Amino acid sequence: MERKLYDNYLAILKSELMVALGCTEPIAIAYAAARARETLGSEPAECVVRCSGNIVKNVMGVTVPNSGGMRGIDVAAVLGVVGGDASRELQVLESVRPEHIERTKALLRAGFCTCTLAEGVENLYVEVRLTDTEGHWASVEVKDRHNHITQICKDGDILFSDGALQQDSEQAGDKSLLTVKNILEFADTVRFADIEEIIGRQVECNTAISQEGLKGSYGAQTGRVLLETGSADLHTRAKAAAAAGSDARMSGCPLPVVINSGSGNQGITITMPLVEYAKAYSIGKERLYRSLAAANLIAIHQKKYIGSLSAYCGAVSAACGAGAGIAYMLGGSYELVSWTITNTIATIGGMVCDGAKSSCATKIASAVECALLGLDMAKKGHVFQPGEGIVKDTVEKTIESMGRVGRVGMHETDIEILHIMMGK
Repeated sequence: MERKLYDNYLAILKSELMVALGCTEPIAIAYAAARARETLGSEPAECVVRCSGNIVKNVMGVTVPNSGGMRGIDVAAVLGVVGGDASRELQVLESVRPEHIERTKALLRAGFCTCTLAEGVENLYVEVRLTDTEGHWASVEVKDRHNHITQICKDGDILFSDGALQQDSEQAGDKSLLTVKNILEFADTVRFADIEEIIGRQVECNTAISQEGLKGSYGAQTGRVLLETGSADLHTRAKAAAAAGSDARMSGCPLPVVINSGSGNQGITITMPLVEYAKAYSIGKERLYRSLAAANLIAIHQKKYIGSLSAYCGAVSAACGAGAGIAYMLGGSYELVSWTITNTIATIGGMVCDGAKSSCATKIASAVECALLGLDMAKKGHVFQPGEGIVKDTVEKTIESMGRVGRVGMHETDIEILHIMMGK
C-alpha cells in the first residue's frame, strides 16, 4: 500500500479510537465546563450551557457517569465544574469524588446552572460560560467532535481559536480517502505493531464493560435477556455481547470504553461481535486485530457521509462495520465484504436515533442481527441488486446513497424527534 495512504488510515484509527468515560455527549459538556472553570481561575457563581439539539437529545436519557445516578445537561456541566479534570478530556469525570457529587447537588438546588438550546449551529455544539461574583467570565466552545475545543474566551479576549486546529485535523487523517477496497488492503498489510496498542485497548475496554453489563442489572438488561431467552448460538452471543456493553454504559457504568465516530456505543458494537466470532472460530490475536482495524474503518467510512450526530442510528453503520469485519476475519473476499455491507444497509439503513438511552442496546442487537444475516446471505451468493431501493451498482455508491439519506433526507426527522422529546 502507498505509504501516504497507509499513514492516513493509521492516523484515522489513532484519532477515532479514543478512550471515553460514559456517554460522549454529557462528557463533552463536562469537558467544556471543566476547561471553562480552569480558564476562569476563580470560583464561578453562575453557569450557562448552550447545546445543539442533537446534544440535548443524547443527554436527556442517560446517566452521567460518577454522578450518583443523576441525569441531565446541568448535572454534566456542574459536575465538570466541581470535580472534572480537563486534562483527561473524554475521561474528564474520572477525578470525581463523593464530595463533588454532594456539591453538585447543592449547586443544582441553588439554580447555579441554566441550559438553553442553541439554534443554527452544528449538530455537535456545546458552549459553557462561567461567571464569578466580580463579573469576570470565561467560555469554552466545542464543535464537530466531542473533544474538539474551537474557542476559549476570558473577559472578552479570545485565548484560543479554531485556526490552531488545522494541524490537528491533518493529524486526524483524511476520511475522504477511505474506500472498502483500500481498507481491506490496509488490514492485510498494516504492521501489527502499528495497531496492536490501539486495537488492544479497544478489545480490553469494550470487553470489560460488556462483561459488566452481562453481570449487572443495567438498563433493560437486553444482553442478559438475549442469553436467557435465546438459543445462545453464535449469533445470539454476538448480539448479547454488544448490547450488554450498551446496557451498562447508558446506565452510567463508570468503566471506560474505546469509541468509534465519537460514540462508545458504536465502538462496542464494532468490537464485541468480532470478539465473539474470534472465540468461536479460534481466531488468533493478530487476525482479530487486523479484522477490527477493517471493521472500524468501514464504520468510519459510512459515518463520514452522515456526520457524528443525526437522526440516523449509528448502531447501523457500526454493526455493518462489524459484519464486514467478520467476513474479512473468516477469509472473505472483497466481494463478500461488499455484499455484506450492501445487504446490511439495504435491510436496516435508516433506523432512527431518538437519543442516547437504554433502548440503544436493543437497537444494537437488531443492527448486529441484520449485519450477520447480511453476511450469511452473502455467503450463499445473495445480494440486493442495483435499483432495489437505494442500492447502487457499487458498494461505494451504496454507502454514499445511505449517507445522503442520513444527512439530508433525515434532517427534518431529526428536528421532529427533538420536538417530540422536548414536548413541543
